[in-house]
Amino acid sequence: MCVTCGCDGDARPRIVGPVDPARRGEDPARREGDERDPARADDRHAGHPASEDQPVLVPSGRGAAGAQVVTLEERVLAKNDAIAASNRHWLAHQGILAVNVMSSPGAGKTTLLERTIRELNAEWPIAVVEGDQEGMFDADRIMASGAPVVQVNTGDGCHLDAEMFDRGLRTLPLAPGTLVFVENVGNLVCPALFDLGEGARVVVTAVTEGEDKPAKYPRMFASADLVLINKCDLLPHVDFDMAACERWIRLASPRAEVMAVSARTGEGLSAWYGWLRHHRGQHEAEISAHSTRHHHPHHHPHPTTDPADSLAGAAPVESSAP
Repeated sequence: MCVTCGCDGDARPRIVGPVDPARRGEDPARREGDERDPARADDRHAGHPASEDQPVLVPSGRGAAGAQVVTLEERVLAKNDAIAASNRHWLAHQGILAVNVMSSPGAGKTTLLERTIRELNAEWPIAVVEGDQEGMFDADRIMASGAPVVQVNTGDGCHLDAEMFDRGLRTLPLAPGTLVFVENVGNLVCPALFDLGEGARVVVTAVTEGEDKPAKYPRMFASADLVLINKCDLLPHVDFDMAACERWIRLASPRAEVMAVSARTGEGLSAWYGWLRHHRGQHEAEISAHSTRHHHPHHHPHPTTDPADSLAGAAPVESSAP
């Protein structure tokens, strides 16, 4: 897991932005009235735990040979899952569908999102949480497409986690009903392990990568609700077996839908847009049904969704996490 792949370095994640095309250049201001899960203020997970979160040996009563090892991985994932559950609850309360888009570097996630934003922005408000180790390159492209975006630079980290997603959500101008895309760090291993609280997972692979990616990285593809096989316009020029790739995907995840697309030419994207419309409608129906079953007066201590309270055009800000 990430303990062995460099995520445990000293670099802390940074929140850059959000970059809102309509509001660039304004001074950053912390959103007020955000009391979501206040206990987490002293329990932050910035990339990975500090030195005190070391593997722990818990005696089982059967001597050293029977000691139970509570691994660091289990502790990290347990903390992450708790934050993800909080994110999921808040997103549902706001009627926001979050789609976690994952792939290896260069598979075409950003190009896909650019085109999707341009062609669907008139239907719904769209916002993006952009994950990269460094830089604003992809965030600038997303902004030029017309959507507000917050850049999360993970430093040594090779994936976004639920807390980073939470911090990104807090800084975006999110109206109820917004469609939020998460462009995760380019990596086919660790992002699959970390629930962000998203409503759907999309894995993008490309014909230029070979048909065996689902066989080499089955855990990533097993987590997918949808697999997009991108760059299909290049099929005449590459050695790629589409049928074999689809078989590997089915072995990893029998439930995942599979679509061949080209983000560059637009081939197959009508099916992708239809998938988004269906899942957004399904998401709204589930929220409505849940509200009907559990209707009672209550208070949700969640962040305001007034865009006037958001950050905009901010410079890189170091995480205040301990």
